[in-house]
Order: sequence, then structure tokens, then C-alpha cells
Amino acid sequence: MMGLTNKIKSSPGLKKLALWMLMPRNQARPRLWVRWFLNPFIHHKAKGARIRRRTRIDVMPFNRFSVGRNSTIEDFATVNNGVGDVIIGERTRIGLGCVVIGPVYIGNDIMFAQNIVVSGLNHGYQDIHSPPSLQAVETKQIVIEDDVWIGANAVITAGVTIGKHAVIAAGSIVTRSVAPFTVVGGNPAKPLRQFNAETNQWEKTT
Repeated sequence: MMGLTNKIKSSPGLKKLALWMLMPRNQARPRLWVRWFLNPFIHHKAKGARIRRRTRIDVMPFNRFSVGRNSTIEDFATVNNGVGDVIIGERTRIGLGCVVIGPVYIGNDIMFAQNIVVSGLNHGYQDIHSPPSLQAVETKQIVIEDDVWIGANAVITAGVTIGKHAVIAAGSIVTRSVAPFTVVGGNPAKPLRQFNAETNQWEKTT
């Protein structure tokens, strides 16, 4: 099986044919046969995990997708692993209308509010003779560690790591990694508060 996969990846013609079989041209979602007969046997949905009916789970069999125990992906959310794995931990809630594009690792006990965009993908634009939709993409993994709370309408950009028990204020654009036990907000997001272990208090940053 691995030999066949490597053969397809190394041949542009076979790769193009395989992609056409998996998804329609210029579309991000997999064909119906992939969703019904292939993905359920490849991707992992743990006990108690819930994916609501009105979601777009645009996942392909050639990258990983998993949802941990007692986690939920709410209605109108979109998940896409076409260019990188999407791993969701345990007891995590992906809120209404959120968009998650791999490569993304999301830990345990995380709260996503509504309409959050988390994308490990950037489109190329440097060649002025070709539209960005036809240029190579660049990916950088996003890591969201345990116990994080992300407010509504936030955007998490490629390559960012959000540390344990951090809080992202609503409407923030996070372009740099966030330290553990830190509250950030704004565009671009900046530290607003940090937990001081010596005083046992959340203190404003200077």
C-alpha cells in the first residue's frame, strides 16, 4: 500500500488522476463515495465525540483527521485537512461557524466560540503571471495547547502556537505565538494579562 502511495505521489499524472477521483475539479470537498465509503474507515472519531449534521467535514483520506472523546464540532463549522492533518483532542468544543484548515493540532479541554478561523494554509501570490489559486501553497502547523479559550471572530494564522491556558480575546488576529497563561487581544494580538505564579494573580502586562 505504501509503495502504491509513493508511486502516485512521484508521478504528476497519477497524482492528478487520484485527486480527480477523490474530489471534483476546483472543489475543496471530497466526492460522495469518499465521504460515505472511505473516510469512516480511515479517520478516527472517539467515543462520545459529536459532529453536528450541518457541518462541512471536507476531509481527505491522504491526511489525518481525528476527534477525541467527548469533543463536539458544532453546526455550520468547516474542517478541511486537504493540505495538512487536523487533530482535535478530548472534551474540546469547536463552536458555531468556525473554520479549521490544517495542518492544525488542537489539544484537550479547549473552547472555540463562534466564527473563529484557524488556518495553517497560505496561498502563494509571488508570480504575477498566475492567479494565486493556481500557485503553490505554503503550510505551517498551528498548535493550540490544552485549556485554551478563544473568543468569537478571532483569526489564528499559520505557524502560531498558543500555549496552555491562554485566552484569545474576541476579534483578535493572532499572528505570533502566545505564551502559556497569557491573555491577548487586538489586531495584531498583543499580551494584555499574564498569570504571576508568585502572586497567584492575573496581572496586566506593562
